[in-house]
Amino acid sequence: MIEIEDFRQKARAFLETMAPKYGRAAREGNTMEQDLALGREYMAARYDAGFGGINWSPDVGGQGLSNMHKIAYDAEEMQYGMPVQFFGISLGMPVPILMAYCQDKAFVKERVLKALRGEEIWCQLFSEPSGGSDLAALRTRVEPDGNGWRMNGQKIWTSWAQYCDYGVIVTRSDPTVEKHKGLTYFWLDMKAPGVDVRPIKLAGGDSHVNEVFFDDVRLEDEQRLGPVGGGFGVALHTLMIERYIATDSAGFGPHLDEFVKLAQGTEINGKPAIEDGRVRSAIARNHAMRAGLDSITKRAFLMMQAGMQPGPEGSLQKLVAVRSRQKLSEMAMDLKGNESFAFDPHAYVKTDWGASWLNAPTGRIAGGSDEVLLNTIAEKILGLPQDHRPDKGVPFNQIPA
Repeated sequence: MIEIEDFRQKARAFLETMAPKYGRAAREGNTMEQDLALGREYMAARYDAGFGGINWSPDVGGQGLSNMHKIAYDAEEMQYGMPVQFFGISLGMPVPILMAYCQDKAFVKERVLKALRGEEIWCQLFSEPSGGSDLAALRTRVEPDGNGWRMNGQKIWTSWAQYCDYGVIVTRSDPTVEKHKGLTYFWLDMKAPGVDVRPIKLAGGDSHVNEVFFDDVRLEDEQRLGPVGGGFGVALHTLMIERYIATDSAGFGPHLDEFVKLAQGTEINGKPAIEDGRVRSAIARNHAMRAGLDSITKRAFLMMQAGMQPGPEGSLQKLVAVRSRQKLSEMAMDLKGNESFAFDPHAYVKTDWGASWLNAPTGRIAGGSDEVLLNTIAEKILGLPQDHRPDKGVPFNQIPA
């Protein structure tokens, strides 16, 4: 197996050749559709160069390397701002879940290869108007229909659904048992009859999230992932992956170096802001916090590499990273003064403090709100007693709506 540092150098050389066409600067001013087209090209080139599915088995088209090799590549790629945002969720959660639970291995291999090359995109259909933080309260229902199922209901806040070919979804299959026990998990064709995707415009100006409606959508039983009634367990497996994959120590905001540059070029009371004690304290706190979160992530990947399941510590990653991003972005906006009022709806959240600040609240809700994460930390890490649940032991159809 190639040494990680050698692999990093190889990745850097590849990315240098890709940046003139696919990097952040080259794509400035592109529409979302233009970015998606370039993203598909880049994903195919990345796969052909040996950087697709780095830590996945060669049996499904991966490279068979370690999780640490993937971390090394992702760290290098992030610096160039490649158009990979459309594929992060797809390759991060739905496709790994498909690999873990789908019994049709030929189907899985075809889907994995197409996803790695950017030819197909998957979404994750979890949240609903009545089932967001409390996922087990979802109401999208499936009913037996011959040798398959018929699905009706609604999902919301589904990222990139308007561009997706497939999705994974958790549904209510039995309303007569406790809410956590009556759920079943499926994959579905997003182009199937009865699937209606409607983009939602966010405060930041973009529309990468959607509401999705299902009207008598047919699901074959072969599309079921996991046992009937076992959907909540598969959903938890998905969310456990998400806690590590769908975040970084910067909370998907600007790198700390960007704040240091801003502080060096801004003045407070006639002196560089970098000399102000409050600014220096914020930099030190963020540096220590991000280093700690990076250590948690590396530990989790090493556990997975050793065949172990990472623990609930990923909830700390998600909670702390996005909160700190919001506070640091707010401080950056204060330092910029009147200049912070200039807003570019197409700005990149990893380099623009205004875009980062405005979109940070979305990050504190998506993938688990602060309150849910605090409960997980309290119960699973600190061992505190569970909150009182008046619906415990009550069949779902007897819970007041």
